[in-house]
Amino acid sequence: QVQLVESGGALVQPGGSLRLSCAASGFTFSNYGMKWYRQAPGKEREFVATIGYSGGNTNYADSVKGRFTISRDNTKNTVYLQMSSLKPEDTAVYYCNTRGNDWGQGTQVTVSS
Repeated sequence: QVQLVESGGALVQPGGSLRLSCAASGFTFSNYGMKWYRQAPGKEREFVATIGYSGGNTNYADSVKGRFTISRDNTKNTVYLQMSSLKPEDTAVYYCNTRGNDWGQGTQVTVSS
């Protein structure tokens, strides 16, 4: 069974930085691309970033391009999201995903002064 555990969310000031982690198990991690999504109150879950199975082929939502970087460590079955120049509109619960409808519990990111 696919298991995904997100961590690293926190309260951060506008302009600050934060790194999220997602620990994966229950599948051959290195064979699959990984994605980050987020969901703010009153909104649907929104695509943030994706990365290919070997660490290439990255893509980002326009709203985070130039500020967020997705990466992965296949020796640790972990995908990361490095977030910089954070804005209040980045406030959301952040989730990772590999395929289908498998989701962790998410990690809360709050950007506020």
